[in-house]
Amino acid sequence: MAVVVITGASSGIGEATARELAAQGHKLVLAARRADRLEALAGELTGRCEVLTVQADMGVAEQVEALARQTVERFGAIDVWINNAGLGPQKPWLQADPADLKQVVDVNLTAPILAARAVVPYMKAQGRGHFINVASVAGHIGTWGVYSATKFGLRGFSEALRRELMPYGIKVSVVSPGFIATEMTKHRKIKMPGPEVVARAIARVVRRPRRELVVPGSYRFLIWLNAHFPWLVDQVQKGK
Repeated sequence: MAVVVITGASSGIGEATARELAAQGHKLVLAARRADRLEALAGELTGRCEVLTVQADMGVAEQVEALARQTVERFGAIDVWINNAGLGPQKPWLQADPADLKQVVDVNLTAPILAARAVVPYMKAQGRGHFINVASVAGHIGTWGVYSATKFGLRGFSEALRRELMPYGIKVSVVSPGFIATEMTKHRKIKMPGPEVVARAIARVVRRPRRELVVPGSYRFLIWLNAHFPWLVDQVQKGK
C-alpha cells in the first residue's frame, strides 16, 4: 500500500478522498489548517489504516517542507502527494480585497508549486513518486477571473512538471472536477454530486496514473464545446 499525503483534508473532496483511500488500506498523511477537523477524521479512520495528521498552511514554504519531512520520518517515503487544498471565490474578484485575491493565488497555485519544490528531492531519491493536482473545469473554461487563472495555471504547471520529472520515474496527474457539493459551493442553487465522485476518481488515478481526468465525465463535452465553439459557451454565460 502507498504512503499518500492529502492536503486540504479537513473537508470536502480531501475528506472524502481520505475515506476512500483508507478503505483501500493506504497509509495516509492528512494536512490542513483546521487541526480539530483533522483529528476527528483521523479518529474515524483509525483501524482502517495508519494515519498521521499535520496542521499546515500550504501557502507557507516552511510548513510545506515540515509536512514532507514529517511524512518521511514517520513512513519512510512519499509515494503519492495530492494537492487538493483550494479556495474559491467569495465575491466577484473586481470587488475583492487585494489580500483576498492574493490568498486565492497562494492556496490554489503557489502552494502546489511549493509542495513540488519540497517533495521532489525525496521522490528523486526514491526513484518513484506521483503528484495528483486537483484543478477544476474552471481551469479549462474561463469563468471566475482569478480563480480560473489559478486553475489554468495549475494545469500548466502540472504539464511542465510532468515532462520535467519523467526521467526520474515520477508521475504527475491532474483531476479537474466540475461543480461538486462542498463547503465551497454551498451557496449555489443547483443540483451537484457529492465529493465522493471525485474521491473515487482520485483513487482510480492513484491505482493507474493518467495525465488528466475530468469528473463528472459529462463536463468533457462542455470543455470540447468551449475549445471549438467558444461563442456558444459565451452565449450561455451571457444568459446567466
